[in-house]
Amino acid sequence: MKDLKVLINEKELMERVNELANQIEKDYLDEEIILICILKGAVYFTTDLSKRINNNKVVLDFMKVSSYGSATETSGKVDFQLDLSEDIKGRNVIIVEDILDSGVTLHYLINILSKRNPKSIKICTLLDKPERRRKQVKVDYVGFEIKDKFVVGYGMDYNEHYRNLPYIGYFE
Repeated sequence: MKDLKVLINEKELMERVNELANQIEKDYLDEEIILICILKGAVYFTTDLSKRINNNKVVLDFMKVSSYGSATETSGKVDFQLDLSEDIKGRNVIIVEDILDSGVTLHYLINILSKRNPKSIKICTLLDKPERRRKQVKVDYVGFEIKDKFVVGYGMDYNEHYRNLPYIGYFE
């Protein structure tokens, strides 16, 4: 790997997380929300987002699915590793993802979760790479739209490293 460059600094990240939290708060005034964090990549984003939503009816839950494995390109096959602990029937769900790339994983998740009859399902992604899309997915909350770069930091990794960076970087 070559030099790591900053794509989105920590200040920009936190400002955008605050804006997204404010929008979610307005959209779900006094309604319960289940934030479903897609592990491992979205854990930092979900944590920061949840702390900034001023609504005492926020529930956190976790899923672990991947279409990447240890590769940097999607395999197209979704590996389901951890399911929810909460029943989502009749409840507002927001799937929180670190990055929307091919759309394969989120398309799969929406189909699976829709069968559980939630009141609503929305998608919140920190990063969106629309030029890489293989499956179309409607996204309700987007942090940043980015070019096709392999990014790390703020939960995103390369071979389990770089997750703990407080910013989003990319390799030259």
